[in-house]
Amino acid sequence: VANATITLHEMVSKVFLPSATKFVYNWNMRELSNVFQGLCLARSEFYPKSIKFERLWLHECSRVFGDRLVNENDQSRFNEMLVECSKRFFEDEQEVLHAHPLIFTHFATPTSGEPAYLPLAAGEEGIKQLASVLEGKMLEYNETNSIMDLVLFEQAMEHICRITRVISNPNGNAMLVGVGGSGKQSLSRLASFICGYDVKQLSVTANFTVTQLKEALMEMYKSAGVKGNGIVFLLTDTQIVNDQFLVYINDILSSGWIADLFPRDDLDNVFNSLRNEAKAAGIPDTPETMLEFFISRVRRNLHVLLCFSPVGESFRVRARRFPGLINCTVIDWFHPWPRDALVSVASRFLH
Repeated sequence: VANATITLHEMVSKVFLPSATKFVYNWNMRELSNVFQGLCLARSEFYPKSIKFERLWLHECSRVFGDRLVNENDQSRFNEMLVECSKRFFEDEQEVLHAHPLIFTHFATPTSGEPAYLPLAAGEEGIKQLASVLEGKMLEYNETNSIMDLVLFEQAMEHICRITRVISNPNGNAMLVGVGGSGKQSLSRLASFICGYDVKQLSVTANFTVTQLKEALMEMYKSAGVKGNGIVFLLTDTQIVNDQFLVYINDILSSGWIADLFPRDDLDNVFNSLRNEAKAAGIPDTPETMLEFFISRVRRNLHVLLCFSPVGESFRVRARRFPGLINCTVIDWFHPWPRDALVSVASRFLH
């Protein structure tokens, strides 16, 4: 698996080169790390045979590399690379190895005890199983939140699984790229609900200031770092009324810390609130170690979901000025919905 991952990374780096329109093709060691992070979620009792672990490898590579690709031609080329690598390194039957659907989740496959990272059943059975679980989750969501009437066709369900996969991991931040109306925010809310996280969003007006942003971030940091609450900070490109906002977002993504966010007195209060947990974890009671402990808790519990549109120049300009937006997020590109999806949505409204 290690050799296959390194070989695939080399192939992707040589074939999918960055350009003015494909500036998200920025491959580095983080991709290798993200693949192995997914593989390490496997528990031995659920993976008795090699083919199941090989399918997990295929899934993680598809999520880390394939979801970043901007068009169907590049996706087809990447799928050919996956097949080539699997033939070279794995001996199991290719048809079984690449069976559809290739989806792993923590929530769709029931287990006794703690939830485990497991695949859906192959064929239509797996898709029906996922649809049933997500329909149930949406009903639960609508009982406690403003009603969301989503048509859960296959591609939408895949995106929900991808988002939950990212935000379930410590320091899991995602960038969802797609035109307006593609469902990025709605699917993000449902995915966050499935993970048990609170969604925080800015109430932005034309007069929204950097100071107000910092106050909102300070509250999120206290909730995630001191109280240990799981939070998703959902931010759209239309809410960025001042590009200076992205300075702080870039800091959160790249290091987890914003140097001038907390006044000294507030930071002392944070340390006092964390002292018992730090002592239990064996953390020395010094300002430096307490700050590291606080940041580690924030990075584990606070997840940033960016919903950006690729239309126009602003996305490319912002990505160039603030490299953390691309380098420190898992990108999920929302491609145009296929005909079957559009028909299913239209049928729901006509009905």
